[in-house]
This record gives sequence, structure tokens and C-alpha cells, in this order.
Amino acid sequence: MCGITGEIRFDGGFADAAAVARMTEALAPRGPDGSGIAAQGRVAFGHRRLKIIDLSEKAAQPMNDPDLGLTIAFNGCIYNYPELRSELEAQGYRFFSTGDTEVILKAFHCWGDACVERFHGMFAFAIFERDSGTVTLARDRFGIKPLYISQTNATLRFASSLPALLRGGDVDASIDREALHTYMTFHAVVPPPRTILKGVRKLPPATTRRIEADGTISDRKYWSPVYERKAADSALSFEDWRDRVLEAVRVSVRRRMVADVPVGVLLSGGVDSSLIVGLLAEQGQKGLMSFSIGFEEAHGEKGDEFVYSDLIAQTFDTDHHKIFVPSGDLISELPATIAAMSEPMVSYDNIGFFLLSREVSKHIKVVQSGQGADEVFGGYHWYPPLASSSDVVGDYARVFFDRSHEKLAGQLAPEWLADRDVSREFVSDHLLRGGAATPVDRALRLDSQVMLVDDPVKRVDNMTMAWGLEARVPFLDHELVELAASIPPDFQLSGGGKGVLKEAARLVVPGEVIDRKKGYFPVPQLKYIQGEYLEMVKDALTSRPARERGLFRQDYLETLFDDPVSHITPLRGSELWQVALLEMWLQTQGV
Repeated sequence: MCGITGEIRFDGGFADAAAVARMTEALAPRGPDGSGIAAQGRVAFGHRRLKIIDLSEKAAQPMNDPDLGLTIAFNGCIYNYPELRSELEAQGYRFFSTGDTEVILKAFHCWGDACVERFHGMFAFAIFERDSGTVTLARDRFGIKPLYISQTNATLRFASSLPALLRGGDVDASIDREALHTYMTFHAVVPPPRTILKGVRKLPPATTRRIEADGTISDRKYWSPVYERKAADSALSFEDWRDRVLEAVRVSVRRRMVADVPVGVLLSGGVDSSLIVGLLAEQGQKGLMSFSIGFEEAHGEKGDEFVYSDLIAQTFDTDHHKIFVPSGDLISELPATIAAMSEPMVSYDNIGFFLLSREVSKHIKVVQSGQGADEVFGGYHWYPPLASSSDVVGDYARVFFDRSHEKLAGQLAPEWLADRDVSREFVSDHLLRGGAATPVDRALRLDSQVMLVDDPVKRVDNMTMAWGLEARVPFLDHELVELAASIPPDFQLSGGGKGVLKEAARLVVPGEVIDRKKGYFPVPQLKYIQGEYLEMVKDALTSRPARERGLFRQDYLETLFDDPVSHITPLRGSELWQVALLEMWLQTQGV
């Protein structure tokens, strides 16, 4: 829920409350239910509120506790806040509200920044300590909640979205060549701390940052799961793992029902969202709202999976809402979808989540969603071949990278090409570090700790929060992920991938959903760019701003314009959409 902003000054001046106000207003869609700004000398925080827990004004933010000398701006939800509150009350703390925000304040006072290790949830927050002048920033283990930062010698600003920082002003908006390299190569993923803009960085997931009054900064990474087998688990059978996973998912789904408003489900009809619906029904949820979306067929590729979502809705008697998007609506809503992106995100799923969230927000404020299961439980097609890999870096790059450094050199203008293969270097460093036992473990760790954060998770946050809708992701419960990381890879990859989770789901949902071909949010119009879509991307890439920026070689663009359908990446994405989306995002943000 919500959006946060702030400024910290290091030059003795007062924080610019007007800039914080502009940034806060830019986050209005994330928090339509309230807003506030708190300024105290060199520090100012802003907040936009989406009321989910403790709907009273006692939980308004920024929240100040004068007795403790702490002020907080918080975005997210701490699912175990009732248990933590009881623990803190037993230590003598007294509460003036009934929500999770105040629990974070008291927990921080009691345990310092180690409090984050006790949280089950998704969060990004800033806490100002009145007496020391220190500010602590923190982000949850999977970066489900974003936190962008711009810094100069005199100031540090933060916000829940990159466009909000731009609204505040004084940001170096030039293109980061190394980030451009990873965007074009690592399937549009730009790992933290970079963003596509030189002047904007992002706090890495599972990190706390302490900012002293004199500007000294120190980071602490507080969580890093180990992808190795435990001796105590050596005798466990496949069925034992299946049962453990099912119980862990059951607990995770139940945790994410904590709210003072109804909670629904985004139902794609795949294994993951179907299992969430089945477990909620198992726990006695009645009248559960579920939502699905579909698009027109294009180039012979079907644009919906309603047959499966309908089956689940009927099986578990949900209050089901089926949304069909005509092609005309799709193209008219693309500009708003791009404007909602904190960073350029090439996945076709963005428009699906954007339009789905628009409709869902008319009915409900909170949903559970199935993101993360493929990265955590080995559901992608590139994992099985890695089981026998003797070159995990090369084999991973071959199936996941959109293009090689050498090929990119023929596509980017020479001045925009990084002077080395930064994408492969990053992936190699991550894959080969210790703490992962096999090539499959290494790939699962990379995808769940990096790719997932800056592709599916960011996409869901940006598109749902554009409509004031909070999305909770039970497959990213950290205890569930720690369990999955210890499962033997041959169990994970059984049945073509995601074997343990599929067999757990088979105990809950119909087999037709489990045994189907893997699906995605299909938006074929953006994969096979033709007609008005081709004209739209041509206009963007031949516009004056694009020509002046000069990111791409003209001969490469002409090749894409002539035959976009023939230029599809190894992961079935359109090369033309990838380059056009980047340019359209830059123009939308006024860069």
C-alpha cells in the first residue's frame, strides 16, 4: 500500500518541503486515500496512503512518535504485525494505533535495523531518529516494494517511483550506458543499484541503509538464502517435499489475508493462481472475488486463457470477473501503461496487469497474485537443460540473453555501447559465487534474487499501484523460498519443471490446470507488431527526440521496421517492441 518520498540535506540547509510535496503528489495513484508531509529541519518525509489496515486517521503517515523520537514513512504490509505487537507490548511498549506502521516504529526502537529480520511482509520505509539525526532506509527481501534514490553532495532524495524523483527536480537524467547494456541484453533487467538514468539508483532488496547526519552511508544485506541441501533432509522423499511445500504455501496464503478490507485473487488460470484460490476456499473463504483478463487473437496466437480461469472459478465458486480487452482499447491505453512504469519494462504482461488492475480496483483494494512461483520452484524452460551443464554462465546466457555483446555492437550507436560485456560479467559473478550447489541452484538463485525483482515483481507493483490496488505475492514468502532452495533440483525439475509445486497443487485443484501447457499473459499484438502498432512505434523511434538521442543504429531500426515479425528474441519477445518501449518511456518521462 501507499507511496513514500523524502529529502535529507547534508549542507546545513532546510529540507525542500516543496520538492517533497511535488514528489508526493506524483505518487497520488499509489495512495488515493490520504496524504501527509512531515518536515523537521534537514529532513522531510512525504506519504500517500492506501487504507488497508487500521482505516482510522491514527494510522496516518508520516507517523511521528514523540516519546521515542522517531518518524516513519512506510509503504507495504507487515503480515505478522499482530504477533510482533504482542511481543512488544510484553516488553512495555504502548500503542496509539492498531496497524502495522506503528509496530515497525516500536520494533525499530526495540531491535534497531535488525527488526527487518523479524518481519513477514513487503516493505520499503524510512525512519528518522530525532536525537541522532540518522535516517534508516530499508527494503524487503524481494524488493516487492520499490525505493528509488537520487543523491548529490548536498541532498539525498528517495521515492517509491522513479518518475516521482523526476518530479522533484535536480536529477541527472542522462542515460547510463551500462544500464542500457543490461536492458538490451539481460532481457530488459537492470539490476540494482542502477537504473537506466545515471542520476537515479535503487536500494537493493534485503538491504538496510543507514545515513548519518554528516552524510556517511553504510549498507547491510540482511538476507541471502542458501541453495544447498541440508544433511537433515537427506532422507526426505518426493512426497515429503510435496507435503512440506503445500503446507508452507498454505501458511503463506493465510498470512496474506490480514487486512481490514476484503482480499481477492488475480486468476490467470495457471497452476499458481489456481492454487491460491483453492487454498483460500479450503480455509473457508466465501464470496472470494477473482479476476481474469484476455485480449484479441493476433497472428494466429490466442489472446486469453479463460477456459482455465473459468474452470477454477466454477470449481471453487468464486465471484468471478472476466475482462476482455478489444484491440482498440489496448492501443489507446498503452501510453498510460508506459507512464505507470518506474523503469522501462518490456514484458507484454504490463498492459495486461494495468488494465486488469483498473477493473479490479473498482471492486476491491487488495489481491493475491501468483508471481514468483516459476523462479522459486523451477518452472521455466531453461532450467532442465542446466542440470547437465558444465558451463552454467554460457548455457544460461544462451537461453536467457536477448542478444550477445557482439550483436549489440551492431545495433546500438557506437557512443552508447558499453566498453565491455557488463551484462555477462554481472551474470557470471552472480552465478559463480558460493552458496549454490549445482548449475540449476545457481540459475534459480539468480532468477529469484535478481531477475524476479526487476521484472515480474516490479511489473506487478507498478501496474497495480497505478490504480491504488495492493498486490500480495504468497510465493515470495521468505520461509517458503528458503524451503524451496533446499529441495533437490531433480525433484524441482521433475515433470518438465516445477514438479514439487505441481504435485502439491494436484492435491487441491483440478488436474486439467496442472497438466496444461504453460501459459503467460498473452498479448499477441505487441509480439507481432503490425498495422497501427507498427505506426505507433515507428513514430516514436523516428521522432525528433529519438533522433537527437541517437541510441540505435539507423540500419538496425530499418531492419526491424521492414520485418518486425522475424526479429523475435530467444525468450519470444519482439526486438522492435524492446527498443520502442525504451524510447517511448524516455519520452513519456520527459527525458
